[in-house]
Amino acid sequence: MAGRKDAKSFEAELRRPAGDGRLLNRRQLIAATSLAAVGLVGAGTAVNAVAIEPLLLPRITRYRISPEGWPPQLRLSLAVIADLHACDPWMTVGQIEQIVHVTNLLGADAVVLLGDYVAGHKKITAIVPDADWAGALGALRAPAGVFAVLGNHDWWEDERAQLSGRGPIGARIALERAGIPVLENDCVKLDKGGSSYWIAGLGDQQAFLHGRSLRSSAGPGVDDLDLTLSRISDDSPVVLLAHEPDIFPEVPKRVAVTLSGHTHGGQVRLLGRPIVAPSHLSLVYNYGHYNDDGRHLIVSGGLGCSWWPVRIGVPPEVLHIVIEGSDVAQETGAV
Repeated sequence: MAGRKDAKSFEAELRRPAGDGRLLNRRQLIAATSLAAVGLVGAGTAVNAVAIEPLLLPRITRYRISPEGWPPQLRLSLAVIADLHACDPWMTVGQIEQIVHVTNLLGADAVVLLGDYVAGHKKITAIVPDADWAGALGALRAPAGVFAVLGNHDWWEDERAQLSGRGPIGARIALERAGIPVLENDCVKLDKGGSSYWIAGLGDQQAFLHGRSLRSSAGPGVDDLDLTLSRISDDSPVVLLAHEPDIFPEVPKRVAVTLSGHTHGGQVRLLGRPIVAPSHLSLVYNYGHYNDDGRHLIVSGGLGCSWWPVRIGVPPEVLHIVIEGSDVAQETGAV
């Protein structure tokens, strides 16, 4: 696994022009996945999928967007971490520390965490205790702060919450003890250079496994979009954090940008398409930037693995998003 020396080397990669800093470049990934699709790489693909891509240091994927009505004087940069799925050997505390180091180097105004911090599968050698992965995330630094929402696996792995039908869950407690606020159907108003903006966080939409919870008949989630948006008290722009992108069709144009994870970009992409998705809408909104009549959604490919420790064609990534007022919205490629 990569050590601290690798993290320092990756710092130099961040300073390269866009397109030069990937640990695997686009041509290599397309070639690998195409060969996999026609069955020509056999064991080599299996080694890459299980032993290489899940353990890579993250690439930095950059987006620059200009939502309608965004204040021209406000240039906001956000670093986004999604779907760590902490476990040995696929996402250790040491690897999370490296991700934190790389994220801090971006110098973003705020860092947002999109949920699923705990392991999402059983193909592991050991769990990483909540206090350990949260403690590593506690070293994240940004002028406006670090803010988190929770994911479905954070809920599903909390047996007490599943049986009782309510939180707080262990992941939330661990994050808050590490000094990271958790926004669960809540929001916070922030300021940059005299301009205000809101970061809103939605409760998880799939918090309860069917049949396990006393609350299961009341619905699968703890999300309340109306309540979340009702807490916004002025017309400053809003960035919404929602672990699953499924909510996006219901998000009003009042929200400038929605940020989601959950899908892992399919986790396995062949010929640029995911082969699996957790739901119909997470297949529709699976990876990247969507602009639906002026409503923006960005879905991260995430960092860890669920259901199986395999990633093909979706290297681990941290997002660096710049939101600004402009007549031209430009999306740049991955570094």
